[in-house]
Amino acid sequence: MPKKFIIFILIVLPFFQLALLPFVNTIEPRVFGLPFLHFWLILWIVLTPFCTWGIYHLQKSQGGLD
Repeated sequence: MPKKFIIFILIVLPFFQLALLPFVNTIEPRVFGLPFLHFWLILWIVLTPFCTWGIYHLQKSQGGLD
């Protein structure tokens, strides 16, 4: 896959998860004692910086940060 496509996916992924909120808005199942919606939101709070980190390193390897 070209790097630009991967960068595009990493940019869109955190916004796409917002479209899934109506489907994960459930109390059951519970994950780590949290309702699933709360677990989903905390999961994306943790994953979004990794997406940003991946975008940064892909652009840095292309020389786009000079």
